[in-house]
Amino acid sequence: MTLQLKEVAEVLESIEPVSNRAVTGCSIDSRRLEPGQLFFAIRGPRHDGHEFVFEVLKRGAAGAVVEQEFWDRAPASIRPDLIPVAETTKALQTLARHVRRAWGGRLIGITGSMGKTTTKEMIAALLSTRFRVLKSQGNLNNHYGVPLTLLALEPSHEIAVVELAMSAQGEIAQLAQIAEPDIGVVTNVGPVHLEFFDSVDSIAKAKRELIENLSDRRGRPTAVLNFDDARVRKFAEGFDGNVVTFGLGEGALFRGTNIQPHKLGTTFHLSGPNVEADFEVPLPGPHNVENALAALAAVSACGVDVSSVRPALATFRNLAQRSEIFTLPGNITILNDCYNSNPRAMERMIETLAAWNGAERRIVVAGEMLELGPTSPELHRRIGRRLVESGVDHIVAVQGNARYIREGALEAGIDPGKAVFFSDAASAAEYCERLVGPGDLVLVKGSRGVNLERVTELLTNSLSNPSGVRRGVPEKAV
Repeated sequence: MTLQLKEVAEVLESIEPVSNRAVTGCSIDSRRLEPGQLFFAIRGPRHDGHEFVFEVLKRGAAGAVVEQEFWDRAPASIRPDLIPVAETTKALQTLARHVRRAWGGRLIGITGSMGKTTTKEMIAALLSTRFRVLKSQGNLNNHYGVPLTLLALEPSHEIAVVELAMSAQGEIAQLAQIAEPDIGVVTNVGPVHLEFFDSVDSIAKAKRELIENLSDRRGRPTAVLNFDDARVRKFAEGFDGNVVTFGLGEGALFRGTNIQPHKLGTTFHLSGPNVEADFEVPLPGPHNVENALAALAAVSACGVDVSSVRPALATFRNLAQRSEIFTLPGNITILNDCYNSNPRAMERMIETLAAWNGAERRIVVAGEMLELGPTSPELHRRIGRRLVESGVDHIVAVQGNARYIREGALEAGIDPGKAVFFSDAASAAEYCERLVGPGDLVLVKGSRGVNLERVTELLTNSLSNPSGVRRGVPEKAV
């Protein structure tokens, strides 16, 4: 949405005179700023955007939003290009809310402990068959990402799909007050960010902030809730709006049954308002069926006939490193889910592995699950025990507290030579290259900071050559 620099100054209540020029976009990254964009000089823990103000102005920025102290010291020659404010992050959020209100369209907000990015991508893909949709790029879901998404709104956009995340109480409420969603989707609540919360109930309270802050500017808001998650189901209590539920269990308004895995994804039967039909999602596991059900429920709340989006769901393409399925020569299958991990998400992928038909061996490359606080060792041990109970043949634990995955697996009785630990992903990748053989099913999953994409990249590149496929346990296993 094109604004004038003077209009931005008025919205931000800045009284200093500014140039009258068009603002074609906004950025907080000096490296990616394009001519005509407005630069917000954010002061962060590692970098201070004020250090790059002169540079971005030389490169054609429409102007810069800066702290008052910087403006006071700035040369008079560039002051007309600067908008002084008390705090630049707050200014970014204020302008974003202004743009959102000026646009005035329907906005779907999505949160949850797991699956929110995949669900966001699904909703946007399904709605794009009918509407021009703006969606959060990647996982731009925090106090910077949400405003930047809103600032990309154009009058031609008919619906916006925005992901909201948090690491502390009150953050989702703040984001919802900026984005003003009138439809809120909560995928689930689980044990994530326990480094910052004292219990899963506290996490649920933080997630509920989305439902509590839905906007009624366009009429009665709608909450789309996971009926199978008891904590999320309770979000309907006291909510003065429409409630649409989804899930696999009896009682969900949009219910998935008869889930059937196959090499390229999963099929399921959908029962819901005005629909009884079989659907396919090209992603593995019942948890991705739940994500699909959330997406179908959300598009239904937008007035879309869910039967009409069956082809779009069947051809959906997720973001990289999220439930990707790679089939390699020698009938080797890689499940690449290495973008992130937590105990609940890991358990769901273990269930997916156990239900997979036709695998010679099941190999799990399990990276450390971060931000679990003092409960981390036991949560990792529990995953190790669960892996052995589910029949996994080999376990490769990677980095930090993942060593406790190996400990848990040994406690559950796995052969010590089939459960190994590496302190880094590169070493684990080299080990896996020698381990994986024909017919194997390999799950690669861990928190983003473990960099397990190195494992996936090495396997897909090396094993794409059938002559390179080996079978057995490498020597010098840790």
